[in-house]
Amino acid sequence: MKWSDSREIGEALYDKFSNLDPETVRFTDMHAWICELDDFDDDPQKSNEKILEAILLVWLDEYE
Repeated sequence: MKWSDSREIGEALYDKFSNLDPETVRFTDMHAWICELDDFDDDPQKSNEKILEAILLVWLDEYE
């Protein structure tokens, strides 16, 4: 997965942290968790707030 795969990343975060309310997660924590995903293979420095927000919206959608 790359940073551009917001849907896949958001779904993977939901699968890994299904009991965690995404609204309580800090972007710094979420960034670290994304980089630790088994299928994630991109430069950690290439993320930004817009990308993390898109991923968070997918995670929220899955959570609800």
